[in-house]
Amino acid sequence: MGVVILLVMAAGVALMLTRRLPTAFALVLLAVVIAFVAGAPLTGKNSVLDTVLQEGAPTLAATMIAIILGSWLGKLLDETGIAGTLVRKIVEFGGDRPTVVALGVLAVSALVGTVTGSAPAAMLAGIIGIPAMIAVGVPKVTAAGTVLMGIAVGIPFELPVWQFFSTALNLPIPTVRGFMVKLFPFALVAALAFVLVETRRRGTEHAWSLKSVDAKPRSRREDLGDAPWYALLAPAVPLVLALGFELAIIPSLLAGVLYALVTTTRPGAMNKRLLRTLYGGFEVAAPPIALFVAIGILLAAVKLPGAVDALEPLVKAVSPHNTVLFVVVFTLLVPLCLYRGPLNVFGLGAGIAGVLIATGIYPAAAVLGMATSYNQVFGVADPTSTQTVWSAQYAGVTPQQVMVRTLPYVWAVALGGLCVTAGTYL
Repeated sequence: MGVVILLVMAAGVALMLTRRLPTAFALVLLAVVIAFVAGAPLTGKNSVLDTVLQEGAPTLAATMIAIILGSWLGKLLDETGIAGTLVRKIVEFGGDRPTVVALGVLAVSALVGTVTGSAPAAMLAGIIGIPAMIAVGVPKVTAAGTVLMGIAVGIPFELPVWQFFSTALNLPIPTVRGFMVKLFPFALVAALAFVLVETRRRGTEHAWSLKSVDAKPRSRREDLGDAPWYALLAPAVPLVLALGFELAIIPSLLAGVLYALVTTTRPGAMNKRLLRTLYGGFEVAAPPIALFVAIGILLAAVKLPGAVDALEPLVKAVSPHNTVLFVVVFTLLVPLCLYRGPLNVFGLGAGIAGVLIATGIYPAAAVLGMATSYNQVFGVADPTSTQTVWSAQYAGVTPQQVMVRTLPYVWAVALGGLCVTAGTYL
């Protein structure tokens, strides 16, 4: 039975890779088939309808709410001009120095990446940042990669990601936060190395920028939409509350929303802006919410007693427990999180993580370390991820070109995360 379940998982990967089915649909179908193969009844205890579909769908509800709030804050950063102002200030400071401009855009991307992920984060930092980098001579692939590497620096502090791993792996937030803090230096060093090495090694490539910026506007606030200086702290508010004061994730995000609103909006216009950006946030959040519903269903399926009993001997036989072997094997398997592969935590990888925990092969904290390390790779180098596709296309290059250039750096981040995991939890 275990072999059959593995074959079903392989078929699910094939469906996602060939785009025969969207990832969310493929995961739900995969979950239902695994449940039936594991001998689950149609209804009742540990059943397909009641356990897998009914109980599994809302499993990640807290993560979905965090995603909505993060998307809401992201829309506010866009509409109020906070994100654009941050990027423009950096570009003005950098002048015609490519490396300085790239480092500035990297910093803004990291800050935005703590608020929201995926394509919205890339757009907030990249709509102005990518053309500005290209205009001062940063090569197009490097410009796209800089935004993505910056977002990856912010991912360890992205509060919805904390909530996701906490709920999916049944770990307390302090445990997730503790590992993310350890992962952050690897992401930061890799991002800085990417900018410093690539801007110097590739030289400057002067080309027409994708978007021109009026150098002499009639009114900076009117034409450029500059936000007040104190409003620029809005992206940091949730992070300071959650990390510094250990406030819960949802209240921290709500505080960020309110701060961005109050510091940029007249009292009479607050209601309309709140509703408009909230509805816009729902549009941005819809794709990841659909995916998290599917992941919850898949997690419920792989945790069924029949599935655990069938998979436990197979997974134990191939899972290394020696710390050195653990690092070597899972570092070599890094490419399997690309192209929606089996180790992509926002796909089948979530199910594999559930199996590793349910069978007791690794402690949940070790699975956390593995999954978050792989997530650093997926968030930057996967040519099928929305932020990679958007950044590459906006810069005028292909996602595959960005993958080739960024993969060595994020692979090193994954190696660092796996070393910390092995040394701390195994």
